[in-house]
Amino acid sequence: MKTIITKSLTKAAFIVMAGMLINCNGSKESKSVFTNSDETNKKKATPVDFATDPHLDKDVRAFLVKLNSGGTPLEKLKPKAAKQVLVDAQASVKVDLSGIEVSEKTITQDGHTVSLNIVRPEGATGKLPVFIFIHGGGWILGDFPTHERMVRDLVVLTGFSGVFVNYTRTPEAQYPVAINEIYAATKWVSEHGDEINVDGKNLAVVGNSVGGNMTAVTALMAKEKKGPEIKGLVMMWPIVDADFETESYQKFGKDRFLSTSLMKWMYDFYIPDPSKRKDIHASPLQATTEQLSGLPPTLIIVAENDVLRDEGEAFGRKLNEAGVQVTTTRYNGMIHDFGLLNALATLPATRAAFEQSAGQLKQFLGKK
Repeated sequence: MKTIITKSLTKAAFIVMAGMLINCNGSKESKSVFTNSDETNKKKATPVDFATDPHLDKDVRAFLVKLNSGGTPLEKLKPKAAKQVLVDAQASVKVDLSGIEVSEKTITQDGHTVSLNIVRPEGATGKLPVFIFIHGGGWILGDFPTHERMVRDLVVLTGFSGVFVNYTRTPEAQYPVAINEIYAATKWVSEHGDEINVDGKNLAVVGNSVGGNMTAVTALMAKEKKGPEIKGLVMMWPIVDADFETESYQKFGKDRFLSTSLMKWMYDFYIPDPSKRKDIHASPLQATTEQLSGLPPTLIIVAENDVLRDEGEAFGRKLNEAGVQVTTTRYNGMIHDFGLLNALATLPATRAAFEQSAGQLKQFLGKK
């Protein structure tokens, strides 16, 4: 297992995002850090004021100052209104969506009907390797328009096709509906790739935040059900455990975009019964090394100033103990979902994260 830490930018909070366009520039340093024990994650940590935190890149700090300057926290809104906040925020920032062709297809597999967005490099005619993209947003927020730039960047950088799964979000559906739909969609692409001009036998899975959670769970389900074959996973700042007491939760639980209270609000909608949150299909960190053994090669990306940082790194260590080929990379100075937020799309750390992810996908799917 390799653990890498890369410095750049950070912070945010799920409020007052709409209409924000920040031009940020950052520098990048790197150093290697190896953590041998997860017990450090349980140490009592003192929260640090984001406005003076030296671990936040100055440009991300400026972003957070504006983000935290007022407005109603998402967890105080109704789900419909909260969804619209992210939609408006992403749409308010102009980003590059060139170089791709997008189509839609509705499929039915194992009793699940799911809508897919198929994204291909512009002008590509041959059958392409494919990655499934599972979007984040706390199981409540997010859709193809809010995540299109992420998919586009990976498609352009790899030359592969991306299939975006429009799973049913909560509160319309609760655990395990979304993961069953995602598994069904992945199986369909594997078996029927010819229908969308992709090589379903040369397939990887990518996801951000809760999408990273469901990326790992899709791989667990594929192992349990003996297919489909998945050649690699990319988990971006994933949720892998319903544990709000880690050191990173204690340090970064306020004013850094994803707060502790927001995360609890999302869990309350997705899995209202706390006793079910430790199921391995909800919290893959709870899987045993035996259950994790044999999972595909995996890239995990975490952000230094993210409540989810510690659990993401712990999952990487557990995969390593299970014999899985895994690389875990920490981007210093960054906050949760830095790769999603269009306002941070041009930051050096964001670009580096996509270059790293694309390079890993090329290795997984056999492109030099």
